[in-house]
Amino acid sequence: MNIAIIGAGYIGATLARKLVANGHHVNLANSRGPESIQEIADDIGAVALRKEEAIKNVEVIILSIPFARSPELASLFSDVPENVVVIDTSNYYPFRDGNITEVDEGKPEGVWVSEQIGRPVVKAWNAVLAETLVSKGTAAGTPGRIALPVAGDDEKAKGIALLLVDTTGFDALDAGTLADSWRHQPGTPGYCTELTVNELSAALAAADKQRAPHNRDALRKQVTSAKTPVTHNERVALNRDVTA
Repeated sequence: MNIAIIGAGYIGATLARKLVANGHHVNLANSRGPESIQEIADDIGAVALRKEEAIKNVEVIILSIPFARSPELASLFSDVPENVVVIDTSNYYPFRDGNITEVDEGKPEGVWVSEQIGRPVVKAWNAVLAETLVSKGTAAGTPGRIALPVAGDDEKAKGIALLLVDTTGFDALDAGTLADSWRHQPGTPGYCTELTVNELSAALAAADKQRAPHNRDALRKQVTSAKTPVTHNERVALNRDVTA
């Protein structure tokens, strides 16, 4: 598959590495130009391009940029064919993104991103910590394999995202429509808690939309106020404890 990834941070670069390793052709782009990511792309086996070039002649575009910067990509999609699948991996954090009234009032993050870029999106790889994505993917059928949620309105597009999530080493769980994607936003039991597919299904069902933002902010406060750096395993345990 020909795939463009916009954003070369921890998640974007890791997805690029995993997808290339599984035989996909990946164009990698960011906001600073190909020169700034050439070394990363060479190491991965991806092609570093300007984002306007990266999205040409691809079947999938993965957006892995800070949530609040989504509106900057609106013009990018004007000439992208409608059958190209767009996958959004971002999450809303007010401390970083500033307050976005619509999202604060309950609009699902994926719905907001879709409106900003003027294209339907599938929500995937948003509910996974970078270290989990890097080191905890396993082969299909492995006992205790971690599962990740995938939400979207177009069944064909969602099906492609489900397959790609599996390719990156995780069981992919159909989490419903894009409007349902609030169930795996920050502060919910299915967000960055490293659950199996059955556990994740139960966690999505147990999500509380009103509590989620409070959980999200409480978790950040605990992490930033810790006297020593919070380890990956401690972060997972905190997520499970606060959102239970």
